[in-house]
Amino acid sequence: MPQHDRISVRGAREHNLKNIDVDIPRDKLVVLTGLSGSGKSSLAFDTIFAEGQRRYVESLSAYARQFLGQMEKPDIDHIDGLSPAISIDQKGTSRNPRSTVGTVTEIYDYLRLLFARIGHPHCPICDRPIVAQSVQQMAEQVLALPDGTRLMVLGPVIRDRKGEHQGILEEMRRQGFVRVRVDGDVHD
Repeated sequence: MPQHDRISVRGAREHNLKNIDVDIPRDKLVVLTGLSGSGKSSLAFDTIFAEGQRRYVESLSAYARQFLGQMEKPDIDHIDGLSPAISIDQKGTSRNPRSTVGTVTEIYDYLRLLFARIGHPHCPICDRPIVAQSVQQMAEQVLALPDGTRLMVLGPVIRDRKGEHQGILEEMRRQGFVRVRVDGDVHD
């Protein structure tokens, strides 16, 4: 196997492993089987996962590492081809029927953050990319529309100001607005 297609473990001696050398294909579903006490968990959790987690934590800033504590290096000669890792412990599964792999592993919050930061939102109707615009750019787009074009301008929701907003609505009508949306309902 080429080096980048595998996780190469050399000299694994964690717990009951006896100087094990193994190559595991990357980006594949791999199953470890064997008798009880044969070293499956020692290899998967205590060696490969522990080293992947240790390397990930080692890559964080010194400030972040101070909150996580020092992680011991597993008893191995070396591991190549290892990426940051997550594991689902076979004993710690949730009994909640709404749990998913993402919530059990706590990776869901990280994925949500990742998609929010690097994702590119698109309009669900026309599939065009949604991009941030300045007030000037928005005004130019509206002014470029043909005369008589109907459009709806929506603004921020009024929060933390209880009571009537009749004055605001009257001012909007004087400015030429003919409809308003309040609590999701459009009124003429």
